[in-house]
Amino acid sequence: MYARRRRRYFLLMGGCLVLFVSAWTFVRDISVPAAVIMSFVAMLIPPAAAIVGNTKDRDDRWWDEPPVDAPTESEKWLDELEHRDHHHDERRRGRRVSRRAPARRPP
Repeated sequence: MYARRRRRYFLLMGGCLVLFVSAWTFVRDISVPAAVIMSFVAMLIPPAAAIVGNTKDRDDRWWDEPPVDAPTESEKWLDELEHRDHHHDERRRGRRVSRRAPARRPP
């Protein structure tokens, strides 16, 4: 999915570079107006490549869309609270009491 969009983007940008470089390396020797037109076309390709590279495909999940089977924020929050309370209870039950002598208070 992302590889397909990236491939399209790089193909368009590669075509842009080919047009621009060929316009001013050997086409200008044949026809300067043709080289200018090729440069103008090459100038229009990068915005189109950006649009094509950022267009969502049918099977893409966009950056702010949660997956279909993902839990909601409230479900995540409740799971976190349940886990934290459960974990806290286990720590309290399994905690060892220190056998050190209590600290002396100054008189």
